[in-house]
Amino acid sequence: MKHKLSIIDSKAKIGNNVKIGPYCVIGPNVEIHDNTIIQSHVSISGKTIIGKGNKIYPFSSIGNHPQDLKYNNEETDLIIGDDNTIREYVTINPGTVGGGGKTIIGNKCLFMISSHVAHDCVVGNNVIIANNVPLGGHAIIEDNVVIGGNSAVQQFTRIGKMAMIGGMTGVLHDVIPYGLSTGNRNSLHGLNLIGLRRAKFENKDILGLSKAYKEIFATKNITENINKLNGSSQTNPLVKNVIEFITKDKKRSICTPFS
Repeated sequence: MKHKLSIIDSKAKIGNNVKIGPYCVIGPNVEIHDNTIIQSHVSISGKTIIGKGNKIYPFSSIGNHPQDLKYNNEETDLIIGDDNTIREYVTINPGTVGGGGKTIIGNKCLFMISSHVAHDCVVGNNVIIANNVPLGGHAIIEDNVVIGGNSAVQQFTRIGKMAMIGGMTGVLHDVIPYGLSTGNRNSLHGLNLIGLRRAKFENKDILGLSKAYKEIFATKNITENINKLNGSSQTNPLVKNVIEFITKDKKRSICTPFS
């Protein structure tokens, strides 16, 4: 169903059972897949692909130009997966040529009111981004991350899977998988143990991660501490994820209890 008061370019590709409310504007290079619901006053532009079963609320701006002074009207992509909820006043920008040309969002995410996803970000699955949270350009947010309200994520920052960011946190440092991070300039405050238990990880792996966490951050020499970990820690899948995250090439420093 397409409301007669919306402007939908004839070249736009609209799937089956897509509902578009009044006063929406949808551009020629937009592709919207089946069962997506777009309420009133939504702008969708650029080379944007929106998957199945998404719900987009009023006054969202999806696919408009990146807020990057180097951007010069190049054709870049915004790819949004399935079953996402995009609330009022959310803004999501496509990529830039210098950043790989794509902004990518996974499935089953919740973007609360006035959150922002900047150019070249990669957001995983089941991510919750609360009210008024901006993601700077090139940020990488892995699966099952929760970012509390009024936080801000600096450009090029990574947040590992199942990490939790407390409200009003300035995220300047990469947050390890399963980490808890808060503060005006974020520091690490332990592990998301409740989330790990709810996700039904084995108790022995959670205990192993807790032990390894203390050893990894025992001193400020994290690389040396990782090298000292015993074999059982390094075979623990949760610990392996943390080690791989820390040792991967990165733009930002790792968030630590000492940050």
